[in-house]
Amino acid sequence: MPTLERLATRHAPALLRFERMNREYFARFVPDRGDDYFDEFADRLTDLLKEQDSGMCHFHVLVDEDGTVLGRFNLVDVADGSAELGYRVAERATGRGVAREGVRRVCALARDEYGLRRLVASAALANPASLAVLRRTGFVPVEEVLIGGEPCLRHVLDLTAHS
Repeated sequence: MPTLERLATRHAPALLRFERMNREYFARFVPDRGDDYFDEFADRLTDLLKEQDSGMCHFHVLVDEDGTVLGRFNLVDVADGSAELGYRVAERATGRGVAREGVRRVCALARDEYGLRRLVASAALANPASLAVLRRTGFVPVEEVLIGGEPCLRHVLDLTAHS
């Protein structure tokens, strides 16, 4: 059973491998991170961990029994009991409920460990699987938005109603 772990320095090699192996797959749904992301990965990870230590964000990786990262589940822009959820799952793990389970787990952490009351998440209209994950985990669509020029649907989850 994969475990959801708070991002730490020890995840760096597996996380970089995850991002590299799935780069083309992710680019089908979200803007590519660019070569600089990979070239400066160590510095970027250091910055993310500083943000996490400050409480502004909570980053998580879903790790398989062999240490392979299957997904990322992040809570960013934490303020006033709210945060934005973002997630991505390895192509090889799609269609197995991995994204849905990861979202459920990070929502429980958001409520029980981080004291959050509300999460916001957006998914591209061109990504029906991600939209389905949000619906199946209790998120309610609230408005269409443009993200990176792509039409998306913003969702909200009231964590106080899901205890």
